[in-house]
Amino acid sequence: MSNPRTKLPESARIGRVTLRVGDLDRIVEWYETVVGLAVHHHGEDRAVLGTGTEPLLTVVAAPSVPPRGGNETGLFHVAFRVPSRTALADALGRVRQQWQLDGASDHLVSEALYLTDPEGNGVEVYCDRPRDAWPNADSDGAVGMETRPLDVESLPDRPHPKTAVPAGTTVGHVHLESSALAAARAFYVDDLGLRVRDRFGESALFVAAGDYHHHVGLNTWNERTKPHTGRGLGGFELVVPDHALDAVRTRLDASGRTHTTTGDGIEVSDPDGIDIKVITE
Repeated sequence: MSNPRTKLPESARIGRVTLRVGDLDRIVEWYETVVGLAVHHHGEDRAVLGTGTEPLLTVVAAPSVPPRGGNETGLFHVAFRVPSRTALADALGRVRQQWQLDGASDHLVSEALYLTDPEGNGVEVYCDRPRDAWPNADSDGAVGMETRPLDVESLPDRPHPKTAVPAGTTVGHVHLESSALAAARAFYVDDLGLRVRDRFGESALFVAAGDYHHHVGLNTWNERTKPHTGRGLGGFELVVPDHALDAVRTRLDASGRTHTTTGDGIEVSDPDGIDIKVITE
């Protein structure tokens, strides 16, 4: 039997993210033209987008679901990681031509652009700095992230930005608004097996598989208190190697966390009602 305390390996990653939206067609067009995702499928009630070959985002029509309430936990942003600064410059060009930029940050480990989709869902597009340039926060090897202004004019000049993200683009991380960091840490670290990689005082926690800077961000900056029930984040996948799935199940059993085993993985909800599906490659 797997050791229930074994952490997830470096190869674990975020898979497909699901959004619940009121206007499916508008949101699909936005993620295609502004973010640069390719449409794999667009039906009456759902659509799938991603790179040319890899699905990254499922958008589900949910007009009967109320918009996310002002005090609900849920999505802070979904973060699409592009493989180069050139691809990040292309993303900036698309945003400038067709939308508006909310902000741009240098996190020391990455360079990031921030925007908001037409239904209020936060979106980040970023590229990582080389790992040997990531600063350590302490002697235990935790990563040292900061938020500094990004000089967007330092990005490569792209007068004719590409309209689509390149191969190699992934969902690098999801960042969530939580009601309590202690409960979130118990779930994501103790139960799922992610590692703490950084924290900002008592208000934000960043966890990851292996030594990545973070696969899941968690914050209480806006003091959300209610479970997530409205539109917005419909859940996300955590993709793990075959041998790690049993260890996740063992940890969930040991903690008494309610979960369901399905044909391709484990379905579980975090303390704020965010649905997560742990699946294998």
